[in-house]
Amino acid sequence: MVRLGPGEGEPIRFPLVALIVSGGHTELVAMRNAKSFRLLGATLDDAAGEAFDKVAKILGLPYPGGPAISQLAEQGNPAAYAFPRPMLESRDLNFSYSGLKTHLLYQVRKHPPKGRELADIAASFQAAVVGSLVPKVIAAAKRARAKTVVLAGGVAANRKLRAALADAVLQLGLDFRVPDFQFCTDNASMIATAGYFAKPVPWAKVTVDPNWRVEKA
Repeated sequence: MVRLGPGEGEPIRFPLVALIVSGGHTELVAMRNAKSFRLLGATLDDAAGEAFDKVAKILGLPYPGGPAISQLAEQGNPAAYAFPRPMLESRDLNFSYSGLKTHLLYQVRKHPPKGRELADIAASFQAAVVGSLVPKVIAAAKRARAKTVVLAGGVAANRKLRAALADAVLQLGLDFRVPDFQFCTDNASMIATAGYFAKPVPWAKVTVDPNWRVEKA
């Protein structure tokens, strides 16, 4: 895990705020310790990673959409299109990406992109997603009086998000933690870590719930 900030090289300092952002989740979670979770906010519709996938399909890019858009965006101008930053004016810590996706869809239908324009749309979309995530994370960190901010999930591999969130967190003087790129996906390390902190339960008494959600501690 990459460690940046005053606590670099030290154990994670609590309380912390984690942004879990992937194809299925966009959530802000506060933790007082390794066993205490409190959901602060979540997406009201599409997850950020899901929006990347859907926009990639609109643009004719391969699946998964995140890496394809990120790679194309490197060649584009993130300020070329004024895509909205969803829910920045709301007072809560929730997210929404269906409107942004629809806005881009109408733009593409009205003016089909050609050549460099395709890269500009990818860069502008990526900037809109990052620009909607980072301020909410910072607001959550302030509300929770966090000492550490953690970024996790498949979209944590997005270099623009990693860099923008790191800059914003370090400006507050907080620690910033993000997994190495190879761990920004579903992997056994997450399950093993959860098991390490969980109370031992005989396997025969375990109730399986594939749709388990983070609940207030």
